[in-house]
Amino acid sequence: MISKITIDKVYESARLEEVIGDFVQLKKSGSNFKGLSPFSDERSPSFMVSPVKQIWKDFSSGKGGNVVAFLMEHEHFTYPEAIKYLAKKYNIEVEETEQSNEQKEQASERESMYLVSEFAQTHFKEMLWESELGKAIGLSYFKERGFTDETIKKFELGYCLDQWDGFTTAALDKGYKLEYLSKTGLTIVKDDPNNPNGSRKFDRFKGRVMFPIHSLSGRVLGFGGRILTNDKKAAKYLNSPESDIYHKSKVLYGIYHAKQSIAKEDNCYLVEGYTDVIQFVQRGIDNVVSSSGTALTPEQIRLINRLTKNITVLFDGDAAGLRASLRGIDLILEQGMNVRVCTFPEGEDPDSFAKNNELEDVMTYLNDNAKDFIQFKASLLVKEADNDPIKRADTVRDIVNSIAKIPDRIQKEIYIQECAQIMNISEAVLFNTLAQIEKKEDKDVKSQPKEEQKAFDVVRGKDVDEQKQEKVDVQYVLERKIIESLMLYGNLKEQFEDLVLKENDAGDLVLEPELSEIKVYEKIYLDLQEDEIELANEDFRKMYARLIEALNEKEDFSITNFVNGLEQEMANQISSILMEEERYMLHDWERKEIFPKSKEIGVAQLVSETILTLRCFLIKKRMNTLQNTTQDSTTDHREVLEEIMNYIQLNKLLNKKLNRVLS
Repeated sequence: MISKITIDKVYESARLEEVIGDFVQLKKSGSNFKGLSPFSDERSPSFMVSPVKQIWKDFSSGKGGNVVAFLMEHEHFTYPEAIKYLAKKYNIEVEETEQSNEQKEQASERESMYLVSEFAQTHFKEMLWESELGKAIGLSYFKERGFTDETIKKFELGYCLDQWDGFTTAALDKGYKLEYLSKTGLTIVKDDPNNPNGSRKFDRFKGRVMFPIHSLSGRVLGFGGRILTNDKKAAKYLNSPESDIYHKSKVLYGIYHAKQSIAKEDNCYLVEGYTDVIQFVQRGIDNVVSSSGTALTPEQIRLINRLTKNITVLFDGDAAGLRASLRGIDLILEQGMNVRVCTFPEGEDPDSFAKNNELEDVMTYLNDNAKDFIQFKASLLVKEADNDPIKRADTVRDIVNSIAKIPDRIQKEIYIQECAQIMNISEAVLFNTLAQIEKKEDKDVKSQPKEEQKAFDVVRGKDVDEQKQEKVDVQYVLERKIIESLMLYGNLKEQFEDLVLKENDAGDLVLEPELSEIKVYEKIYLDLQEDEIELANEDFRKMYARLIEALNEKEDFSITNFVNGLEQEMANQISSILMEEERYMLHDWERKEIFPKSKEIGVAQLVSETILTLRCFLIKKRMNTLQNTTQDSTTDHREVLEEIMNYIQLNKLLNKKLNRVLS
C-alpha cells in the first residue's frame, strides 16, 4: 500500500495540464486548454482541461475528473499505478507499506499481465548485459547495428537466451504464474503427450534480441524479437500475440520516447521498423515512431493525431512497399491530417541513412525531399501509367479518390488545383469527378440499414411541433446550479438581501428586505434549512452534504483538494458541472476591447435568484398537488383552498422580487 504522505505529495506536485499534455496536444482556450478527445474519434476538440481547478472534462465521452482519474481512464491504471506513475514523473519517492498475501491475490488480471511483462523486460536486459551468451550474441548484434550503450539502455533492449524454457523457469521461480506468462504470450504452453496431467513450456522468444513495446505512458505492453540465426523456418521478426494489454493495431513503437518531441516539433516521422526508430533517435531526431511492420491502422493514426496534425511518412526505395503505402496515406487523410512523404535513395532505408549521415545532412535531406502527398502519389502513379491513356485516367481517378477523403473543403479545392497542374488536366473535370465520388459515397451511406442510421432518421408527415420535445427538468437544473455555486463561490463572503415576510398596516403580507453579510455556503444552507428543502436528486444530495461539511471545516477550501478526495464517479459529475459552462465560454474578449462583467461581481444575485427560483418552483409544485386533492366534490376543501391562496400570494411576492410578471 502507498502511504498517505506519498499520495499527498503527488497531488501537490502534479500539474494536470502537464500530465495530459504528454498524451494529448492541448491548445490554450482562455483560462483553459482544449484538445481532441483521447477517448473517441472526433475532429472538433471537445476535451477541456482547467489548470486553475485541476480538473478535466471530455464532452464527447462524458468522462472527467482529476489527474489520477485521467490516467486510470486513459492508461487503464489501477489507483496505485497512477500514483506511482505521477511519483516517477515528479521525482517523488514512493513510501509503501507491505501488502498482505490476500491483497496480492486480489490484483486484477490486467495488472498481473503488466507485472509479468515488466519482469520480462528486466530479465531480458539482465541477460543482455550480465550473461556471457547475452554479451557475446545479443550485445554484439546491437553494436554491429551501430547502437551505443546509451541508446540500448534508453530503449531497454534485451536478449532471450537460446534455451527452451530459460525465461519461463526464471519467472516461475520468482513467483509469477504460468497463467499470465501464457496470456501475455511470453510462454507457449502445450499438452505433454507423455504426461496426461502435465504440459510442456517453451519460451516464445528463445534466441532472439528483444525490443520492448511501450504504451504512451511507458508501460510494457509486449515485445518484438529478432532471430539471429539463419533458420529459414523461423520468422525473422516475431511479435507478442494479441492479449488484454497488447493490441498491435493500437500501438506505435517508440511513441513513449517520441511524444513530447512530436508535440514540440508539431510533426511526426513515421517509419516501418524498430531499428529505423532507434537509429533516428540516436542521430538526434526524436519525433519518430513505427507501425512495427504492420499495415497502418486508424487507431495508430489517431494516437499521433492527439499530438500533432502533421505526419511525414518515410519509405525506402522498394516500389512494392511504396504502392502498398498509398492505402496508409488515404487513412491519414481521412483523419483530417496533413501528410508528406519522403523516399530514400535506392538501397537506403531510414536506418542506414541515419547511420551513415550526420544530423544536419539527414535533416536537410528530409526537408528537401519530403513531398506533398499529391506530388508523391502523382509521380509514383504516372510512372506506372507511362503513356497509356486508360491507365492515366485511372491514375487521375485514384488521386481524386484520395482528395475526396479529406474532410476540409478548402484543402480539397487547393489539392484539386494542384492535381490539375501536375496531371495537366482541367480543374472542371476534376471537380466533376470529385462530385461524382462524393455523391456515390453519400448514396452508399444512405443505403445502409436503418438500424445504423437512427441518428439521422427524419420523421416525415408530421409537423415539427407534434414531435416529442425533450422536457427540461427545472428542479434538476436549479439543484445543479446550487452545487456549482457551492463549488465556485462557497467560501466567498457576500452581502445578501433577505426577504422577510411581514404584515403591513393594512393587514397584507409583504416581503421586506434585510441586508446581511455571510458566506455563500452559509446563505444556501440556512435558506434551504429554513424552508426544509432537501435536494431531490440523490447524487446532488450526496455532493451537497460533502460540500457543506468541507466548507464548514476548512477555511482554505480548494476545488482541487476536494475533487481529489472524491470517489471517481462523483469526481466525474463534479467535473461535468464545473466545466459545462466553460465549454461554451468565449475568451480573449479584452483584446477585442469587450469587457464582460465578471460572474464573481454578481455572486450574491446569482445565489439569491437560484434559491428564489427553486422556492417558486416547489411552491407551484405544492399548489398543483393541493389542487388535485380538490377534485373530490364530496369533501369540504375550504382549508385546502385557503392554503392554496396563501401560496398564490407568496408566489406573487417571490416573483415580484425576481422581477417576473405572472399571468
